[in-house]
Amino acid sequence: MQLTRLPARYAGFVMPLILSVIMTMVVSAVATWRNLGLQADFASHWLPAWVISWTIAFPTLLLALPLTRRLVRLLVRPA
Repeated sequence: MQLTRLPARYAGFVMPLILSVIMTMVVSAVATWRNLGLQADFASHWLPAWVISWTIAFPTLLLALPLTRRLVRLLVRPA
């Protein structure tokens, strides 16, 4: 079975989508663990926290990415 790949024009949307999922999962898991410890009901506390984090992080990444790219171009010498 071969994975159907998206056209290149979607890269600017897919990259922040994947990045926001991974980062918010890790950060919300660490914050939940630090606040509540590793309990049997950890997932029931962590998943709602992750959903809230992701709904904020993804649009923020979409807005911040163009500015970030410009700042990186100012700070990093081209190859």
